[in-house]
Amino acid sequence: MVETKRHVMFPLVYRLIELALLLSVATAFVERAFSAMKIIKTDRHNKMDDDWLSDLMICYIEKKIFKELDDDIIMKRFQALKHRRMSLPRIARRN
Repeated sequence: MVETKRHVMFPLVYRLIELALLLSVATAFVERAFSAMKIIKTDRHNKMDDDWLSDLMICYIEKKIFKELDDDIIMKRFQALKHRRMSLPRIARRN
Protein backbone atom coordinates (compact mmCIF):
# COMPACT_ATOMS: atom_id res chain seq x y z
CA MET A 1 0.00 0.00 0.00
CA VAL A 2 2.87 2.37 0.76
CA GLU A 3 4.79 1.38 -2.36
CA THR A 4 1.83 2.28 -4.57
CA LYS A 5 1.15 5.44 -2.48
CA ARG A 6 -2.39 4.31 -1.77
CA HIS A 7 -1.90 5.07 1.93
CA VAL A 8 -2.26 8.75 0.96
CA MET A 9 -5.54 8.12 -0.87
CA PHE A 10 -6.99 5.90 1.86
CA PRO A 11 -5.57 7.15 5.17
CA LEU A 12 -8.31 5.58 7.29
CA VAL A 13 -7.86 2.16 5.72
CA TYR A 14 -4.11 2.45 6.19
CA ARG A 15 -4.59 3.45 9.84
CA LEU A 16 -6.92 0.47 10.36
CA ILE A 17 -4.29 -1.89 8.93
CA GLU A 18 -1.64 -0.37 11.20
CA LEU A 19 -3.82 -0.83 14.26
CA ALA A 20 -4.70 -4.41 13.31
CA LEU A 21 -1.01 -5.29 12.98
CA LEU A 22 -0.19 -3.61 16.29
CA LEU A 23 -3.01 -5.26 18.24
CA SER A 24 -1.31 -8.63 18.70
CA VAL A 25 1.87 -7.01 20.06
CA ALA A 26 -0.05 -4.77 22.46
CA THR A 27 -2.21 -7.66 23.65
CA ALA A 28 0.82 -9.84 24.35
CA PHE A 29 2.41 -7.08 26.45
CA VAL A 30 -0.75 -6.57 28.50
CA GLU A 31 -1.08 -10.32 29.09
CA ARG A 32 2.56 -10.44 30.28
CA ALA A 33 1.90 -7.53 32.63
CA PHE A 34 -1.14 -9.21 34.18
CA SER A 35 0.78 -12.46 34.49
CA ALA A 36 3.58 -10.63 36.30
CA MET A 37 1.06 -8.92 38.56
CA LYS A 38 -0.44 -12.29 39.48
CA ILE A 39 3.01 -13.57 40.47
CA ILE A 40 4.08 -10.43 42.36
CA LYS A 41 0.86 -9.43 44.09
CA THR A 42 0.14 -12.31 46.42
CA ASP A 43 -1.96 -12.24 49.58
CA ARG A 44 1.10 -11.20 51.58
CA HIS A 45 1.77 -8.29 49.22
CA ASN A 46 -1.84 -7.28 48.75
CA LYS A 47 -1.43 -3.90 50.49
CA MET A 48 1.45 -2.86 48.27
CA ASP A 49 1.60 0.77 47.10
CA ASP A 50 0.91 1.31 43.38
CA ASP A 51 4.32 2.87 42.72
CA TRP A 52 6.13 -0.01 44.40
CA LEU A 53 4.03 -2.55 42.50
CA SER A 54 4.74 -0.75 39.23
CA ASP A 55 8.49 -0.76 39.90
CA LEU A 56 8.48 -4.46 40.77
CA MET A 57 6.49 -5.32 37.66
CA ILE A 58 8.91 -3.42 35.42
CA CYS A 59 11.82 -5.31 36.97
CA TYR A 60 9.98 -8.62 36.54
CA ILE A 61 8.85 -8.01 32.95
CA GLU A 62 12.20 -6.60 31.79
CA LYS A 63 14.33 -9.33 33.40
CA LYS A 64 16.76 -9.44 30.49
CA ILE A 65 17.71 -5.80 30.91
CA PHE A 66 18.19 -6.09 34.66
CA LYS A 67 20.27 -9.25 34.36
CA GLU A 68 22.75 -7.35 32.19
CA LEU A 69 23.35 -4.71 34.88
CA ASP A 70 26.56 -5.02 36.86
CA ASP A 71 25.89 -5.07 40.61
CA ASP A 72 29.33 -3.72 41.48
CA ILE A 73 28.79 -0.57 39.42
CA ILE A 74 25.43 0.03 41.09
CA MET A 75 26.88 -0.48 44.58
CA LYS A 76 29.82 1.85 43.88
CA ARG A 77 27.51 4.54 42.53
CA PHE A 78 25.24 4.25 45.57
CA GLN A 79 28.22 4.40 47.95
CA ALA A 80 29.52 7.50 46.18
CA LEU A 81 26.29 9.42 46.84
CA LYS A 82 26.74 12.09 49.49
CA HIS A 83 23.10 12.34 50.55
CA ARG A 84 21.52 8.94 50.42
CA ARG A 85 19.32 9.25 53.45
CA MET A 86 15.66 9.44 52.76
CA SER A 87 12.63 9.69 54.98
CA LEU A 88 10.64 6.52 55.18
CA PRO A 89 6.85 6.62 55.45
CA ARG A 90 5.59 6.39 59.00
CA ILE A 91 3.69 3.24 59.82
CA ALA A 92 0.72 3.69 62.11
CA ARG A 93 1.07 1.50 65.19
CA ARG A 94 -1.81 -0.74 66.13
CA ASN A 95 -2.74 -1.06 69.80
